[in-house]
Amino acid sequence: MKQEIFINSSPQESRIAIIEDGQLAEFLIERKEEMGVAGNIYKGKVARVLPGMQAAFVDIGMEKAGFLHASDFTSEPEDVQLIGSSGEDVEFEEAPKPPPSRRLPLEKQISRGEEILVQVAKDPLGTKGARVTSHVSLPGRYMVFMPGTKHIGISRRIESEEERKRLKEIAQSLKTEEGGFILRTACEGLSKREIQRDLSFLTKLWKRIHQKAESAPAPALIHQDLDLIARTIRDFFTADTEQVVIDSPKDHRRIVDFVRNFMPRFKSKIVLYTEKAPLFEQQAIEEKIIKALERRVWLRSGGYIIIERTEALTAVDVNTGRFVGKRNQEETIFKTNLEATQEVVRQLRLRNVGGIIIIDFIDMEKEGNRKKVYEALREALKKDKARTNILKISELGLVEMTRQRTRESLENQLLRPCPHCDGRGRIKSAPTIAYDVLRAIKRQYPQIEAGKNIVVRLHPDIANFLYDEKNNSLENLEREINHRVVIKASQELHQEKYEISEA
Repeated sequence: MKQEIFINSSPQESRIAIIEDGQLAEFLIERKEEMGVAGNIYKGKVARVLPGMQAAFVDIGMEKAGFLHASDFTSEPEDVQLIGSSGEDVEFEEAPKPPPSRRLPLEKQISRGEEILVQVAKDPLGTKGARVTSHVSLPGRYMVFMPGTKHIGISRRIESEEERKRLKEIAQSLKTEEGGFILRTACEGLSKREIQRDLSFLTKLWKRIHQKAESAPAPALIHQDLDLIARTIRDFFTADTEQVVIDSPKDHRRIVDFVRNFMPRFKSKIVLYTEKAPLFEQQAIEEKIIKALERRVWLRSGGYIIIERTEALTAVDVNTGRFVGKRNQEETIFKTNLEATQEVVRQLRLRNVGGIIIIDFIDMEKEGNRKKVYEALREALKKDKARTNILKISELGLVEMTRQRTRESLENQLLRPCPHCDGRGRIKSAPTIAYDVLRAIKRQYPQIEAGKNIVVRLHPDIANFLYDEKNNSLENLEREINHRVVIKASQELHQEKYEISEA
């Protein structure tokens, strides 16, 4: 797979496009005034404990308190419930111990006013505060260090059994009392010395964090994770990456220094963009971002998928569109569904869709075809760093799945609800609003003093409809209520809003 990373950096924001085989696979954005806090470590103070929810709210110095669930808290290091960090699907060399069958209720473990060290697992989303955990993990270039545990894991993305065996031996030899660790995909082919250097850096970092936490008053920021550009180089820049192109000399120097320290052999892949044309326009990335916000996505065959977000879930509908096939209907449907599996996964990554996802494939009669589409979808999801859980295709052609929600979706980052329809995607038609106005006048005219005019302020489009309406509804109403109705158009009014007064 050919991968390229393009970075557009300005004083206001950083934008990163990850291109895989010529297609925009992921788009990441971080604005200076909206920098994420995921990965940051805080010394917090317990604000409330909710026994009924087995959760607590922790003051970490932000506008909204962090949410700590019982499953994300432990007072015993050996009781850590490990989750594959940084998108790594992990196989543990030594399986974590199962949680005790009778764990103490959260209210027995922590109390209001207590100071605890927590890490932000998920950025604040919408009206919700940050999700925090006491299971601290420190991602490095080649490993994720987990203080307080003794578990060792290796990314399942490393497929070679021979390489896995070699890395297991290295991992066993690097065991440390300070904590356990996960060897990331980037470890593939590395020497023990390179991996050990990363472990040494992370253990020293943890000691500094621990020392700072002991003396800092709560709430306090103890450790801030890397910014978006540095995180991208750490997490996405691999041997498969052909080049990293960046248009900021300052950030170019910073990345070169980072790469020189951690992966010097790849330093030549870092390129400073100096052309006059903006980088994202020159690479046609801007138009790809616009397309990533559209609800309809065309497939190469002529079929298409529709992506609709709701409060509870995201629905993806697959359609044959212009694709008519060559042999029979079943083959046409099968090929459309098969092609759609790749595009659906790409769109989920690109749009950063999280939570419950329902994919409505076109109904297939053959069980063998349904199985092939399902396997193709599972295979495509292996490219996704976010954790996913997928169920088999139902008799109705539906696939139910979940995808890890770690940050705001692309739609929420770049768009806002329409002020005219309040995010519904629809507004009332001109006739609907016009007839609402006429009914409102009939309701209110008894309160109007005799001889007075009724003045209606409304949007120009509605005013035009009332004046041009062929059945003379306005004139008929004036005769019925014995009042003159004066229409005043106001561009300032929302199309669905109107004001009735007397004059």
